[in-house]
Amino acid sequence: MAKKYFGTDGIRGAINSKNINGDMFFKFGLASGTYFKSQKKKKQIAIIAKDTRLSGYTLEPALVSGLASAGMHVFTLGPLPTNGLAMLTKAMKANMGIMITASHNPHHDNGLKLFGPDGMKLSDKIEKKIENLIDKQISKNLSIPEKLGRVKRLESGTNDYIKILKKNFSKEFNLRGLRIVIDCANGAGYKAGPKLLRSLGAKVIAIGINPNGLNINNNCGSTFPSKIKLAVKKYKAHLGISLDGDADRIIMCDEIGNIIDGDQIIAALATRWKNKKMLKGGVVGTLMSNYGLEKYFKSERIKFIRANVGDRYVKEKMQKNSFNLGGEQSGHIILGKFATTGDGLLVALEVLFAIRKGMKASKFFNKFKRTPQILNNIDVKNKAIIKNFEVKKSIKIAEKLMKGQGRILVRKSGTESKIRVMGESENKELLKKCINIISKKIK
Repeated sequence: MAKKYFGTDGIRGAINSKNINGDMFFKFGLASGTYFKSQKKKKQIAIIAKDTRLSGYTLEPALVSGLASAGMHVFTLGPLPTNGLAMLTKAMKANMGIMITASHNPHHDNGLKLFGPDGMKLSDKIEKKIENLIDKQISKNLSIPEKLGRVKRLESGTNDYIKILKKNFSKEFNLRGLRIVIDCANGAGYKAGPKLLRSLGAKVIAIGINPNGLNINNNCGSTFPSKIKLAVKKYKAHLGISLDGDADRIIMCDEIGNIIDGDQIIAALATRWKNKKMLKGGVVGTLMSNYGLEKYFKSERIKFIRANVGDRYVKEKMQKNSFNLGGEQSGHIILGKFATTGDGLLVALEVLFAIRKGMKASKFFNKFKRTPQILNNIDVKNKAIIKNFEVKKSIKIAEKLMKGQGRILVRKSGTESKIRVMGESENKELLKKCINIISKKIK
């Protein structure tokens, strides 16, 4: 049965819309607090972090109120990367962690991501149980006055997160002599990113570090990589790092100015881990992973499997197959040895550790030739249009034309009101034709 509120990565939408408002966030807090309280842990603790959206000031109090009304004690951390929240949920032995964010979406959207006590994103099964509680009569889940939760602000979140990240590497690891540009997208990593790199001795040029509540992801960050490219060239940097709004994605730029997407980062790390005998099992990609990546792994005898789009599904498949590396073209990359979800800063450290002895980033990356790919993100009022007879007919026509020469993937976005039409083929003219057939029909 389809979920009512949760998408592929938590809950997300326009602020003050049907599900993203104070009233609903109170209900989300009450329902999730009620569910995790029923797990009968001795301490009833929830921790909350957020990105830098102005709307966070309206949603966080409502969420806190719902959790406290369910009898959960709440710690608020302020702006912090999503995986920082996941790591601290586990480190603090909390029942749950909630990240208020709409990730790479523009400022007028917001949402939340929920994590269990193990620092993992919740399964579809648990999300469904929480949804059922949301729709129940509120009074049934309210605590008596003596059992209400307490609320406290923790100011040490950023420093605690940085300490956990650095513990994954040797004490001798440093970045002295390296010039690094980091674009924090005016988002959740605007403090942690520059502070982490500087603490390791790097010369850091930080951009996208002046959030005003409205400029998150605005012509900056991982969805706007041309900015990091220009900055790397301007400052003659050794490497560029570009995060998204909640810092769980990373796109990079080598010293020449080549943009390095998630597929190229995964290929480089998988090759290194294989050579160092660190790669366990193989690599999990998604339906969106470039076919060139799949061919490269085949040539390197690295097992590769695809999961549904969404880093939660990547992680689930990694666990099922006992793999320790996986991710998405968009820059969600999970280093299973160190983290439970995507973490742009952690991935950046792993890359920097690999090139720390003078290797150029351009040599470390660019492991495979990309198969030409076109991705059209089409704004729609109702994503159900994907089931329209004429749209389905256009997909069949395109697939028939493409047969044996590439692949077509049409799917609903799990985070935005968009239909994503993706195609890959060495035959570029055929590729354009097939994508246009479907896109025009949807429009």
